[in-house]
Amino acid sequence: MKVLVIGSGGREHALVWKIGQSASKPKIYCAPGSAAIGELAAPVAIKPEQIEKLADFASNEKIDLTVVGPELPLTLGIADLFESRGLRIFGPNKAAAQLEGSKAFAKEMLKQNNIPTAAFGTFTDAAAAKSKPMA
Repeated sequence: MKVLVIGSGGREHALVWKIGQSASKPKIYCAPGSAAIGELAAPVAIKPEQIEKLADFASNEKIDLTVVGPELPLTLGIADLFESRGLRIFGPNKAAAQLEGSKAFAKEMLKQNNIPTAAFGTFTDAAAAKSKPMA
């Protein structure tokens, strides 16, 4: 089995470490990875936002499963792209990733669906933001 983990931080290091403990002993790649992750997985010099290149890599290397750590590639639609190419990926599609990728979107969705949440406001002007009391 071949697994690609996308990202370079502590979350991705933990994912690589845990996947590496599998009894199936998968070959693990990490894009782009880090020095610490490089001790556990083969680094791939592709940035997380380069979703087309990541899909090409996964296809060319016959990756069995891709696991996405950071939110940026998810909000760019990496899961949708991989699925359109028949590639297995763990992560939400672009529409669902908006909940994590945009706090304003998430808060508005909560409000529209009567889901309890703390008071909030969205602003493009600092003075307006400072003058508005939060209820």
